Amino acid sequence: MAKSPPAALRALADPTRWRMLGLIRSGEICACELPARVRVSQPAVSQHLSVLLAAGLLRLRAEGRKRLYSLSPPGRRLLQDIEAWPR
Repeated sequence: MAKSPPAALRALADPTRWRMLGLIRSGEICACELPARVRVSQPAVSQHLSVLLAAGLLRLRAEGRKRLYSLSPPGRRLLQDIEAWPR
């Protein structure tokens, strides 16, 4: 599981973070691409990414000036578990 289940669930409760995770889920993505894709400002994207990182749902890789985000193994497992829940 992520760092703490309550922190992970709080992080997932925000619709913008949920959309960001949907984009990141398909593969590593540069933070610079997210503002246009989720239609929020760059500072807001940074804040959302910080929450997701602190919850242990993402991992960060620096490549020069780029910051690349991908799901952490616990984040991937949590999203798979959520998808498996009965509806």
